Amino acid sequence: MINQLKENTKMLIEATEYLMDTFIKVKASGKGEDFYEVVVPFANKVKKINEDWKVSAINWVVANKPEYLYAAQIQSASDHLEIISVSAFYPDTSKKRFMDAIKSVQYTLEVLLNQLSSIEKK
Repeated sequence: MINQLKENTKMLIEATEYLMDTFIKVKASGKGEDFYEVVVPFANKVKKINEDWKVSAINWVVANKPEYLYAAQIQSASDHLEIISVSAFYPDTSKKRFMDAIKSVQYTLEVLLNQLSSIEKK
């Protein structure tokens, strides 16, 4: 379970990096991506990983009670991830809102990954 949770966390970190790059590119060009060819496939891929990750991460957090990480943060990160996995592809997305959401998600993912990695080292 921990290995799968760690793997999903890494995949979501990669997804947020891609979303950040995409958002910057789309904002600069002023042109959104094609909804059916680009947005839907990516959002669906992230949604599947996100759903598995959320359940595993909440269960792990509740069972292990790590410092600086709570079930509500996992839920919030999951919700934000669903929103930004679509909104990154559109130039009219608010920069402040997007940046706040993605930073929050990245922080939660990094804290979880660090906690999981520290368990392996023990």
